[in-house]
Amino acid sequence: MRTRFGRRKRNSNTKPTRQHPSPIEDGPGAPASDEAPPVPAAHPGVPAVVHVALAGNPNAGKTSIFNNLTGGRQRVANYPGVTVETKEGLRRHGGVTYRIVDLPGAYSLTANSPEELIAREYILRERPDVVVQVVDASNLERGLYMTIQFLELGVRLVLALNMIDEARARGLRIDTALLGERLGAEVVETVGNRGIGTDALLAAIERARTRPPRPPEGRYPAELAALAAEVRRQVEALGAAKYPAHWAAIKFLEGDREVRQWLAAAADGRATQFESATRRADQLARRTGESIEAQLAEARYGAVAGIYHEAVRRDLSPRRRMEISERIDAIVLNRYAGFPIFLLIMFALFQFTFTLGEPLMNGIEAAFGWLAGAIAAHLAPGPLRSLLLDGIIGGVGGVLVFVPNIVLLFVAIGLLEKSGYMARAAFIMDRIMHRIGLHGRSFIPMITGFGCSVPAIMATRTLEHERDRLATMMVVPLMSCSARLPIYTLLIPAFFPLRWRGFMFFLIYAIGVVLAIVMVKVLRVTVLAGESTPFVMELPPYRWPTARSVVADGWEKSVLYLRKAGTIVLAISILLWTATSYPVPTRHAVDASRLTASLSPAELARARAAEDIAYSLAGRTGRAMAVVFQPLGFDWKVCTALIGALGAKEVFVAQLGIVNSVGEDAPSVSDLHGVLAHDYTPLQGFCIMLFCLVAAPCMATVAATRRESNGWKWALLQFGGLTALAYVVTLAVFQLGMWWGIGV
Repeated sequence: MRTRFGRRKRNSNTKPTRQHPSPIEDGPGAPASDEAPPVPAAHPGVPAVVHVALAGNPNAGKTSIFNNLTGGRQRVANYPGVTVETKEGLRRHGGVTYRIVDLPGAYSLTANSPEELIAREYILRERPDVVVQVVDASNLERGLYMTIQFLELGVRLVLALNMIDEARARGLRIDTALLGERLGAEVVETVGNRGIGTDALLAAIERARTRPPRPPEGRYPAELAALAAEVRRQVEALGAAKYPAHWAAIKFLEGDREVRQWLAAAADGRATQFESATRRADQLARRTGESIEAQLAEARYGAVAGIYHEAVRRDLSPRRRMEISERIDAIVLNRYAGFPIFLLIMFALFQFTFTLGEPLMNGIEAAFGWLAGAIAAHLAPGPLRSLLLDGIIGGVGGVLVFVPNIVLLFVAIGLLEKSGYMARAAFIMDRIMHRIGLHGRSFIPMITGFGCSVPAIMATRTLEHERDRLATMMVVPLMSCSARLPIYTLLIPAFFPLRWRGFMFFLIYAIGVVLAIVMVKVLRVTVLAGESTPFVMELPPYRWPTARSVVADGWEKSVLYLRKAGTIVLAISILLWTATSYPVPTRHAVDASRLTASLSPAELARARAAEDIAYSLAGRTGRAMAVVFQPLGFDWKVCTALIGALGAKEVFVAQLGIVNSVGEDAPSVSDLHGVLAHDYTPLQGFCIMLFCLVAAPCMATVAATRRESNGWKWALLQFGGLTALAYVVTLAVFQLGMWWGIGV
């Protein structure tokens, strides 16, 4: 891995980083070839099925390559026994069916993280016919370390030099023929985000699968090579075939726990035959002052350096300017200016989302208003009309109105991610995150939480240590997800003038981030106490995001939101409409009032509707809850809406529309703005947003936490803890606001 300055950081949990200037020649004890896995035979008239594993570093464009190869024919599943995802797809080409499995991104096969372990174990156990390693061509030297490890496994390898256009723009000239000769692998140039090189890649896969792999080479000094050969002979003597003998010998010397346990079980009491090799390895480590693992890693880096300098030439023209990424980073990663720039960018993102989305919202609202008018004109008053107007249009329609804001938010975040700035944001936040016991990589799931908490919690899988994963997972719901955006978009215009709306959006999002930081600090000094891990993260070069990738990503996430509105939100809206409509009072108090005669028909209808809702099951429940929530400034209507928000946060808006319905007519968003501004103060409106931000996450988030933490303990702690925190924080804000006279 590299820092932004291009130097590798060394720590106890990662591989050493000293490089040799040239390849290390094979030692006298270099082992011979392992037996090659068989090539699948094609029966006459039946296409062969070629099993291809797609692997590579994060940020190398592996997803684009996978999508180009498989199109829409893919499925996603967790790897058996863990929560790390793998994707699988099919491709027919030249009469052959290719089964392509996209493995999680990893920097090596050392198994320091769940992703590295899954990538390694999949290749070892499933024995794919071909392994395609996707490498960022502009960072080829970094990717070649993993290439060397693949060659140690003796796999049939295809190297996809992705983003080759960027490498050329940076003055890199890669001799693919020489690189393929040195590695004994097929080498193909690709540009994944433009679909360039897909056919060439398929042809290379076909060539690779029909020839035996190159024997695993000994790229180690003489003593190490001889030691590896001795262990290999002992592994072969066991007659076990779970792992390739040469690779198992290397991993045994590295102290790999999985391999040593397997060998101990295979030896069945004959483990003494490894004592001699272990003793010699200890002696070599003491004599050189470096562990065997470090020496093996340095040997690989030496081989990488030699191959790289042979196959790659760089344009070193004296007029060559500093690269654009470096010039931008000099500003956005500046020690003093970086954080203010980050805040400014996030503020601009929210201002953009609200300002551009408002006219689109008005158009959708007008369309639903027309639909409601048409239904009201053709249906007589009754339960069916009320269900359609109040339950469905007032519920689902009230949520769909905010789709433009959701889409714009996804597009804006996608632009930041695909341009390379999000990785810089993690780097900037590292100083703050490190002080609370995490590192900058935890900021990536937190940023993902602005879209949806469920994928954000799943994104914590990229963190190597369990404490980091759990701490990040627990506070992800404090990031304002897209489901909360309709709540903010409804309440902020109701209580704040136009010039303040962008700031209020930014403020409520910033409060979530600050609370998350505080809560992580509390967790890391109490139930999740422990040392924080060092931050090492690859900063990809800046790229112009393609319109196709940004639109496709935004559309995919928006479709999920629409699907949720058409299923979960619809179902909950109908249930809540039922709860607010039944039971029906036998008579209305307003009819017996002396004021009845002075009321207009419309006012009388509203008064009766208010009595109906208050008498209903939802109204009674809301009034019971109001006793507890009254100190927060909430009335029974707000409490009723909070019930629905447990299923899905967007339902809060739908339920407010239902409980504020006017007779048989579903209120529009503009109507709700007027009702809310009349019934509540800006302080109450802010406290409602604050409680919805912090309080219990939706059921889908709770389920994701339970799955990712492998139990209910942390999921229930998250649910109860955040609800208690929401109550305390909102209580303090409301009571202090009343004391200062803000809520009067």
